[in-house]
Amino acid sequence: MLRGEITTAIRRALMQELAAVGYGRLSIEAVARRAGVSKTAIYRRWNSKLDLVLEVVNAAAGARLPALDTGSLRSDLALLFQVVAHALGHPLASQIIPDLLAEAARNPTIDETLQQVLRARQQEIVGRLISRAVQRGELPATTDPDVAVDLIVGPLYWRLAIARTPFTDSYLETLVDSVVRALGTADTLPRQREAPTPG
Repeated sequence: MLRGEITTAIRRALMQELAAVGYGRLSIEAVARRAGVSKTAIYRRWNSKLDLVLEVVNAAAGARLPALDTGSLRSDLALLFQVVAHALGHPLASQIIPDLLAEAARNPTIDETLQQVLRARQQEIVGRLISRAVQRGELPATTDPDVAVDLIVGPLYWRLAIARTPFTDSYLETLVDSVVRALGTADTLPRQREAPTPG
């Protein structure tokens, strides 16, 4: 195999092995066997299984998405949810992501990487989506981008990693409607007055 082909084979083998056994039982030896290469070929590229996993996570997070500029907030969200649901619903992703989230609770390095990489990617994508909606007048200028990220991305990760429930078209349609209402009315709903302090 050529050098590039070896690297691709190792990355593919890592994903398959990670999905099969989880991070805790993952070994360089098993990845090498699955990729059909020597352990040395892996160690020439990465110092440890942690480095290998983090590099693949970074690459996956940086994968290009189709342009999310359909002309309306609702259509942008519908496209985003379809793309993300398809990616997260892949058999490999649906096994790997919950395992890495669980491992992050035990491994500060994985936790820090996931927080930095995933959060930055989410804020980049959703930030542009929200900015365009504000420019079109669909959302108030005071829309909080951090809250918007949580409203948009949170339900998808919850359904994948916690509820372990498949995405359906009807669920995604309902989610789009709910998020649009939440974002669009957040600034117009009257705030509940605080109850007077007794005494």
